[in-house]
Order: sequence, then C-alpha cells, then structure tokens
Amino acid sequence: MNYERLFLSSQVCQIVGVCTARNESVDPFKLERANDLSILLKAHLDSVEKTLISQSGTAKNSGHSLHKGSPRESFIREFLEGHLSERVAIGTGEIIDVHSEPDGKRNQHDIIIYRRSYPKIDFGGHIYGFMAESVIATIEVKSTLKKDDLRDAVLAAHRAKSLERNSYIVISNGYQPPSILSYVVAYNGPAHTKTVYGWLSSIHNDLHIPYPVMGPTLGERLLCPSPSLDSIFVLGKGFVQFDNSPLTFGVLEQVRSEIAHSIRWRYADMKSGNLLLLFLSLTAAINSLADSYLQPNAYLPSLEFKALYFGD
Repeated sequence: MNYERLFLSSQVCQIVGVCTARNESVDPFKLERANDLSILLKAHLDSVEKTLISQSGTAKNSGHSLHKGSPRESFIREFLEGHLSERVAIGTGEIIDVHSEPDGKRNQHDIIIYRRSYPKIDFGGHIYGFMAESVIATIEVKSTLKKDDLRDAVLAAHRAKSLERNSYIVISNGYQPPSILSYVVAYNGPAHTKTVYGWLSSIHNDLHIPYPVMGPTLGERLLCPSPSLDSIFVLGKGFVQFDNSPLTFGVLEQVRSEIAHSIRWRYADMKSGNLLLLFLSLTAAINSLADSYLQPNAYLPSLEFKALYFGD
C-alpha cells in the first residue's frame, strides 16, 4: 500500500496522506511497519506537542500581553534543552559577524541554537550576541502566525543568512547545513498550510528576495541554502519546508529529478508529527560529524594603533 501521494503544481510538491473513502487524510507518519523506536519517538513528541498547545491556551488567560508571549518562548526553550544534544546551547539575542557595528541594526532572535564550544557575548541589559560562526539555527516563536509575523521572520532569516562566517572545517561527515537554519514555530495559525505557503511567495516578491537556482537531485539541493526560512511549523496544523532538507519523506530520486525543476517548497496539513519534524531537522544538523575552528584574523581589522613594536 502507498502511504504517500504527491500533488504537483508548477511551484510546490505537497506530501500528504492517502485519502480514504471518507476523504480523510491518513497521517503519513503512521506507517504499518514502522519500527518500535520510531513509534515510541513519535508518540512521545506528539504528546509534547499536545502539551505545548495546551499550555499556550493556559497562557492566554494572562492579563498582560508581555506575559502571553514569554511562556510560549519558555516552553519551546525548555523542550529544546530537554531533547537536543549537549553539543549545543540555547540562547536568545542577536547574531554578529566581522562586519557588525556597535549601532548597527540587528534582529533579536527568540531562540538561538549555537555550538557550546563558542562564547556568547554579554552586551548588558540581558542582551547577548552570538558569533555567526557558532550559530546552527534560529527559531522565532509566534502565538498565532499572521502574515505580518511571517514577513518579519522572513526578513530576519534573510539577514542571518547574509552574515559572513569565517571558520575552517577540518573534517566533516554526514549532513552539513549550507547556512544558518531559520525556523518559525507557531502555536496557532491558518487552518491550512497552503495559506502559509501562499504568504511566503507573496512576501518574497514584496521584499525582492530571489530564489537560488536549485539542482534536480537531493545531493545538489542539500548544498543550496534557503534565501530565508527553512521551515514553518504550526503545532497541531502542519508545516511548510524549503525543499533542501535531508528529510525526504520517501520521495524517490527518480521522481525528484523529474519534478524538482519547478519545486521550491513542500507543505502538508498534519494534526501531529510537527514537533517530530522539528526535532529530526535539528538533530540532523547538530549531530553530523564536523570539526571546525574559528578564523580569528577576520576580526582583527577593527584594531587600530599607530605602531606595532617587537622586543627580544
């Protein structure tokens, strides 16, 4: 039995479950022959996803708008710290590179996932800076996803991906993200993710953010960074994902090569499994084998002195 169907248009490859006689979608993650580990992992993360949605409803009862947003960010941060590798740390703040200036305009990111071996810089006032070389991913957290929120997230992601990273990769094996990964997690949003996909196309056009030329094979696409967001997850609703992810959903390479020339995004409506996708996406990026070190000389041009002296 086929558990996935591809609905193709000139712009998108949508992966959804098989429709039954009642026109109900079957969750594509509920595979008959899934091994015990995948069943356990999905069941656990589906439970966490439901808990987060429930807690967000509780937070709505808070009387002050400030307190309505903060618990949601805290819930996600606590989930990440309890489920991701100890290789990384979780922070909030802004990302800097060798060109960043003291009064420059920088986005404040709700959540920054960075390599633990790198420092975070305390600017005071509970504002932290993270070197672009250290950042693996950012997550923007929204109570209810609206088009204006998505526009802000797209622009922030585009700016983060434009930062210069100066590091040498000594050795690597496995999936290596081609850039800083940028995600949006929302507790509520449109009833169907097709609406979110439509917003993305409109926003990219309005902001004049061009799409890269993407090769037909998965191997080529893994090397091609998204120009803005990598994934949007609406808990309990579904996801939209840029089509350069190592999570292939079982799409055969032959099929991909036939249709990939017109595909940039893929999306699906799902009542569960969205947190699992986020978890697997982050784990793939964090747990690949890679050893790199900072190129510190890139940060030296900002030093100024009249003369340099040497002694014996």
